[in-house]
Amino acid sequence: MNAVKTLPQIQDIVEEIDRLIAEMAALRNQVFALGSIPAQPDRAAVETDKIEQMEQAANDPLFMADLRETMSAFAAIDAEWWEQTQ
Repeated sequence: MNAVKTLPQIQDIVEEIDRLIAEMAALRNQVFALGSIPAQPDRAAVETDKIEQMEQAANDPLFMADLRETMSAFAAIDAEWWEQTQ
């Protein structure tokens, strides 16, 4: 079996993971309704917090410097990985 995944296959996998996460959240809420586990934070509030953290990161010079360094290193390795053999 070919281990290399194409973009559509990866998208299908991501969509399936998203579906399973949503299903797990629904099941967790059903269990919570029965009173056996504590409530989970509101997903919208969690997403809002993540967006606020991303906005803060964009204005953090140390984070941005680290991000640029990481992306430069990735670009170099990515270029080596995908370089055509001659």
